[in-house]
Amino acid sequence: MEQTSNRIVLRGNLAGPPEFSHENHGRRFFRFALEVPRLSGTADTLQVMAAEPLLEAVEAAEAPLVEVTGQIRSFNSRSETGRKLIISVYAETLALADGEPVNHVELEGTLCKAPIYRRTPLGREICDVMLAVNRPYRRTDYLPCILWGRSAREAARLAVGDRLALTGRLQSREYVKILDGVGQKRVAYEVSAVSAAPAAAAL
Repeated sequence: MEQTSNRIVLRGNLAGPPEFSHENHGRRFFRFALEVPRLSGTADTLQVMAAEPLLEAVEAAEAPLVEVTGQIRSFNSRSETGRKLIISVYAETLALADGEPVNHVELEGTLCKAPIYRRTPLGREICDVMLAVNRPYRRTDYLPCILWGRSAREAARLAVGDRLALTGRLQSREYVKILDGVGQKRVAYEVSAVSAAPAAAAL
């Protein structure tokens, strides 16, 4: 199997109480939103999935921040309006914390779509890639990533099947989707890369 990397560390504020999501093999899972401020002052509101015992460990405490370590996961949701890629953070550890907000991601995987390179109206270079990251039990997470500047130019030269390693942050972005002539506010999640480089394929 190819070597992969999928690690995320978040430290931020609970944006609301955890809500029951589902039960799997006798384990109950809950979903909650975590707000992680950026240096600019805006905040990313990220969806976290955690098993019930992890939540019990922090339920009654009053620390200012919650720290999550885990992996970014994807899920294809099907509805009447079509398919939607759901991105969330699967928590492996959950603890109360002090200090500054943290949003750090390390990914390595395979490009499963051709890169999309473009420039903003102000001339900034951007490249969108979809990274396929393997996980156990023959499952794969499909994670949208955005690269900037020199990293964007280098990623634009890659092809489907090439491997890419990057570090960055998981961000949320609001947009409006037009359905039957009516605008609906949606939220997209993507990894914004701080650094990126082609990765060697595993032997």
